[in-house]
Amino acid sequence: MATKTSNLDQEHLLTEEELLAMPESDYMNEAQLAFFRNRLKQLEQEILNNAGATTENLRETQFVPDPADRATIEEEHALELRTRDRERKLLKKVQQSLALIDSGEYGWCEETGEPIGLQRLLARPTATLSLEAQERREMRQKLYGD
Repeated sequence: MATKTSNLDQEHLLTEEELLAMPESDYMNEAQLAFFRNRLKQLEQEILNNAGATTENLRETQFVPDPADRATIEEEHALELRTRDRERKLLKKVQQSLALIDSGEYGWCEETGEPIGLQRLLARPTATLSLEAQERREMRQKLYGD
């Protein structure tokens, strides 16, 4: 049992530098998957915490007699709701990425089956396409107005 704990501790101690220093043959090994699972779980928790804070902020109804102040508060609420809507969409992608880790498909391009790459996953942990496949998709959208 102690061996399992030390292995888990080592996985959690993996830094970005250590991740990037690993050979290509180690791509999406257990330690790398644990690194990204941890990063995605942290992102998921952050989004959920923000959603809870927004709910509390919107519940606190404030009576402000000045129309300018009231307009400012309403604009702040609208901005916060737009931000949460973007985060809601991101949360769905985070949860899909966690499911891909569980199924062993995380880190591989859904179009080509090629590795997405550690640099891209560090920048965007929810990426499902390699950079080249993403660029092709964006070009098609630009050309055909998708």
